[in-house]
Amino acid sequence: MKFFLSVARGIDGFTTLVGKLMWWLTLFMVLVGAYNVITRYAYGVIQSVVGDAIAEKLSGNVYLELQTYSYDLVFLLGAAFVLHADGHVRVDIIYSNLRARAKATIDIIGTWLFLVPFSAMGIYFSHRYVAASWRSMEISPNPGGLARYPLKTVIIIAFALLIAQGISETIKNVAFLRGDPRSGSIHAGGDDAAPNGTKDVVA
Repeated sequence: MKFFLSVARGIDGFTTLVGKLMWWLTLFMVLVGAYNVITRYAYGVIQSVVGDAIAEKLSGNVYLELQTYSYDLVFLLGAAFVLHADGHVRVDIIYSNLRARAKATIDIIGTWLFLVPFSAMGIYFSHRYVAASWRSMEISPNPGGLARYPLKTVIIIAFALLIAQGISETIKNVAFLRGDPRSGSIHAGGDDAAPNGTKDVVA
């Protein structure tokens, strides 16, 4: 179990790193959005100060697409980190009232019954779409638009990260169910995490 937990820690570490990068990208997205608003509504003022050519460059489509692409990256690459942090919304009055071990069991089943198959299907059905974009070196049709094929590649990466994080959560939940105090499961410390105040340590 120690080896598998080290694999889970590695996955968690990478997912957390990506999540932190997406946090900064979110800040960048907000700043670019504010910039787009300013250059749009103050276009006349900017035009009168620096001239038509520079004003057009300062308010070009590239900035609008940067904002959109940033949102896409945050949404796609942030999903695995949100799973790691147990931040996805759970609308389930039954699950919320279950004991910790029952929740861990349901999470394991749900991961392999829904999350992993869904993510695998996402990779399967998107790989041709991504490959076609790479073959044509697809670029946005908007004037001054950005390349689209790198962004579309992130679709596959996002699903792969979800699968990896699902594996990590499974390892931690299995370790938790076996009584390993090093599990790192989100359910550790729950109402039935330590029967009689003790846990069996499993090597």
